[in-house]
Formats: sequence, C-alpha cells, structure tokens
Amino acid sequence: MFGLYFTVLFILVIYLVLKTFIVVPQNYCFVVERLGVFRGAFGAGFHFLIPVIDQIRYRQNLKEIAIDIPPQTCITKDNVSILVDGILYIRVMDAYKASYEIENFRNATIQLAQTTLRSEIGKLVLDHTFSERDDINANVVRALDEATDPWGIKVTRYEIKNISPPKEILHEMEEQVKAERVKRAEITISEGEKAARINRSMGERQEAINLSEGEKIKKVNEAEGKAKEIEFIAQAKAKGIQMISDAIGNEGGAEAVNLQITEDYLSGLGVILEKAKTTVLPTEMANVVGFFEGISKVTNKFPGLGSEKE
Repeated sequence: MFGLYFTVLFILVIYLVLKTFIVVPQNYCFVVERLGVFRGAFGAGFHFLIPVIDQIRYRQNLKEIAIDIPPQTCITKDNVSILVDGILYIRVMDAYKASYEIENFRNATIQLAQTTLRSEIGKLVLDHTFSERDDINANVVRALDEATDPWGIKVTRYEIKNISPPKEILHEMEEQVKAERVKRAEITISEGEKAARINRSMGERQEAINLSEGEKIKKVNEAEGKAKEIEFIAQAKAKGIQMISDAIGNEGGAEAVNLQITEDYLSGLGVILEKAKTTVLPTEMANVVGFFEGISKVTNKFPGLGSEKE
C-alpha cells in the first residue's frame, strides 16, 4: 500500500514539475493562457507556470516554413487550361495574431495562394506564362503579404514549380518552335547571301574603279609622253631652224638652203608620181617631169625613190 502511494506521489510530483517549469526551444514561441485568457507569448528560454491554471495553448514555429501548393487548373487569357503548382515560403512574425486572428493560417495561406495564382494566370496568354514567371511570383508574394499581414504572417517567397499545358497544346508549341527555327535559319541564309552579293558588288565596283584609274593614269602618261615628244620635236625643229638661220648668214649658205629645198621638193614630187596613176601638172612642171623621166630611162632611177623604177 505504501509503495503504491509513493508511486502515485512520485508521478504527481513529476507532473507538477513538468507543468510548472517549461523550456521553450530557440525559434519557437509558446502562447500561454491562464484560465482560458491569453497570458503571454513565451520566447526561447526557461519559464514558470502555475499548474492547472496556466496552459500552453499554441506552439508556434518562428522559422521560415516551406508550404507545398498542390497542382490546380488555371485558365489563361486566351482560354487555355493549364496545370500549375508551386511552393510558398512564410514566417510567423506575431505568435499572438497567428494563434487568435486565424483558425489555421497554413490552410488559409494555401487557399489564398491558389486563388491569387489563378487570378494572375488569367491576366496572361499562354506564351507569357512561361516567360513571365518572375513577374507572376512577385505579384503573388505582394498580394499574399498584404492579405496575411493581419494574421501576423510574412510571405517571403513564392515559386512556380511546374506549368503543364495539355498535350495538344504542347504539340502545337513544339511545331511552333520548329517553325521558328526554320524561319531563323532561312533568315540567316538570306542575310548571308545578301552580304555575299554586297561584297561581290563592292568588289566589282572597286575593280572597275581601279581599272578606270589605271586607264586614266595610262592615258595621262601617254598624253604626257606625246606632249614630251612634241616638245622634243619642236625643240629639234627650232634648233634646226636656228642652225639653218645661222648657216644662211654664212657665205654660200643661201644657195645651200635653196638646193636643200629643191631636193626635198623633188623627192616629194617623185613619191606622188610613183603612187598616182594619172597626174595633172602645170606645163612648167610637166617639162621638169619629162626631163627627169628621160634621165630615169638612162639611170633606171627616179628622183625621190630609193629603188629602181619598174
């Protein structure tokens, strides 16, 4: 009997000790009520309670919590049904509000995240839901953070994990991607051909310019050469005339000049008579020609010709 009494007393003492002295772990907060009325939120550390009168009503985790958002069907702006799931990160900032302002803040936050996500997806067409994930996530976080602030909850992040369109839509998207690849390839090829034609035309243009420049330089050089030739001939003639002029001033110079002129005249006349079939000459000239023709019969040569007359 005494042993049973001692055992019951020992269990009662242990119970009172456990109910009197509590230790709150780090990053936790215990909400305590006294006779059903909020007494306080105990942070990490050692605390004293009155047994039976004081009770720990809620144990709130103050660490950041990751909540999986189940897949749900969303309809885009262009009336395409897609399956979207995500993950939500929240943190309890006020243990009192999280305990008394909402019945189940986790479930409420999940429901709110799903409705907000459906609303954001409904604002976008299907193609934009893939390219604007960051904007969708930011809008969901902003809306949830405002809605959960009265509950003492801080929404830190939201991430879309998967966006799953129907199979027929996936097939159409694949065909669209293939068409875009073909289009880009054709554009690249056409751009290359365009660049090649431009390069060829520029090369031909440069070649034509170079040829024309070369022809121009050639003609300029030829013109300069002819000018030099004419200049040299003119200088030679001028020098010859000067020498003739000087020779005329000497004794017998005039007779020598007249003889040279006569010889040149007769040489030219002989060439004319040799090439022409019929020649009309003045009487005086005809007599002179007849004279020379008689001489040619004897000498077999005609004045002004380098070969025998045939």
